[in-house]
Order: sequence, then C-alpha cells, then structure tokens
Amino acid sequence: MPVIKSAKKALRRDRRRTVTNLKIKKSIKETVKKFRQKPTEAGLNTTYSILDTAVKKHYIHNNKASRLKSRLTSLITKSGEKKLKKPLKK
Repeated sequence: MPVIKSAKKALRRDRRRTVTNLKIKKSIKETVKKFRQKPTEAGLNTTYSILDTAVKKHYIHNNKASRLKSRLTSLITKSGEKKLKKPLKK
C-alpha cells in the first residue's frame, strides 16, 4: 500500500479510471458481438459511432478501431446485405 499522500491519491484515481475503462471496453465488446451475430447497416453505424468515441477519448488505439471497422464492414458485404453506397468515414 502507498505511504505518501500523493501516491494514495493516485491509487484512488487509478481505481476510478479502471472502472470507467472497463465499462467502455465492455460496451465495445458487446456492440461488436451483437453486430457479428446480426450484421445490418444500422448496426454498423452504431458500432462505428461507439468505436470512434472510444478512440477520441483514448480508450482504445486508433489502429485497433480501424481494424475492427474493416473486419465488420467486410461482414456486411459477405452476408449478402446490400453493398454500402459509399464508405463510412470517421
């Protein structure tokens, strides 16, 4: 356990941030999992939105979000859903 006052504060801060980070990452995982089970264009838009927000707030790395978006977009084109008219942007 920390002894110095600033270290105690840092520990409290880290615990709060850990809880928040886990909530965000869990919501990302749930959204991606739901989309993989039933890929739709509306689901893709919501998934993109959540991923972009997570990147903007530095919860996940930009390249990870790009990789997920690419894989999810390919699911829509493979599933026989109508092809996207134009690629979705950030």
